[in-house]
Order: sequence, then C-alpha cells, then structure tokens
Amino acid sequence: MKGEPRTYVWDLPTRLFHWVLAVLVSISITTGLLGGFEIMDYHMLSGYGILTLVVFRLVWGLVGNQHARFASFIQGPSAIRHYLQQLRGQRPATPHVGHNPLGGLSVLALLATLLVQAGTGLFTTDDIMLEGPLLHLVSDNTSGKLTALHTNLAWGIMGLVLLHLLAIGYYWLARADNLVLPMLTGWRRLAITPNASNPWLRGLLAFCVIAAGVYYLVTYV
Repeated sequence: MKGEPRTYVWDLPTRLFHWVLAVLVSISITTGLLGGFEIMDYHMLSGYGILTLVVFRLVWGLVGNQHARFASFIQGPSAIRHYLQQLRGQRPATPHVGHNPLGGLSVLALLATLLVQAGTGLFTTDDIMLEGPLLHLVSDNTSGKLTALHTNLAWGIMGLVLLHLLAIGYYWLARADNLVLPMLTGWRRLAITPNASNPWLRGLLAFCVIAAGVYYLVTYV
C-alpha cells in the first residue's frame, strides 16, 4: 500500500462538505444536550448549516466528480453481500477507489437521517421560548409529533456517527487502510487509476445557490 502510486479521488467540495458537516453535527449534538436560550440559538444556526450541506451533497451526488456521484457507490444487495464475503479474507480482492458498498450505505443512511433531522427542526417548538422558522405552517399536533421525532432521532444520529467512527478504526487498524488522510488531502495510494476531476468552481456555485435557498426558506417563508 505504501509503495503504490497516489490517485486523486476526493474533490475539494466533497472534502469540505465532510469536515464542515462533522463540525456542525458536533455543535448540534452538544448544544442540543446542553440546552439554554443562547446556546439553542447556535443549535438552530448549526441546523440551518446542516440542512444546506445535506441538500448540497444530494445535488453533488448527481453533478460532482465520478467518485462523489451516487452512481459510483450505490450498489445492490448482491454487491454488498459479495463485499462482505471479501472482508472475511485477509484483504478485499478488489479495492474500491471511492466508497465501498458498505461505505455507500452509511453515506445514504447519514444523509437521509440528517435531512429528516434538520427538516423537522424547522417545525419544532419547546412551547416556552424556541420555535422553528416554519412552525406557523403546521398545526400544534403536527408540530408536537415533529418535535418528538426531532428529539428522538438525535440518538439515532449519534449511533450512526459512532458506527462511522468504528468503521474508520476497523479499516485503519485491521486492514491498514487509512480512510481519514484521503478525505483530508484528496489522494489515496492505489494501483494506477485515472485521477478524478476537481470541479471546485461548480461546487462553489452549487453551494451558493443552495445556501441562498435555505436562507430564503428560514427567513421569508
């Protein structure tokens, strides 16, 4: 692995998405557990940021570079079963340049859960001092259900984050595959394969449009 040539895999928008999302999820979990009026202001702001990033990643899964696109890592049950069988051996027979089939599942699970979490947060209230910006669009009964879902789903997100960290540790320690460094630099040590593109300008434009849309949603709707 160490002597193999480097291949450019993760484009800049994907890497920035990953690390900024990690920071914002950490802020949201911490502020949500601590509570308090001023602290919850940061909780809401981080939630808007998470919503923006998740929508961006959904779009980027269609127009990003080849390894960021969903088509490159969303695979069916047979591919996942085959990969699990390979993991029972000393090393997978066919290393994946981007996300492997299990990694692809974790990406989808995190994106879906965070989208629901950030979306429900727009309609939540604690009936005292905090209200989501779209609370006025739903009934009290609906808001109560969405608030309960938002509260309970936070534990599911923490579980998915823990599973994600355990998987990184497993690949690093048990399979000598450092997944963290490529997400920092964009490069992986692999057998010679074509370098991926780095469409950072396209990513910047997509993010700006989506951020403007989320800002309009939480401010004017």
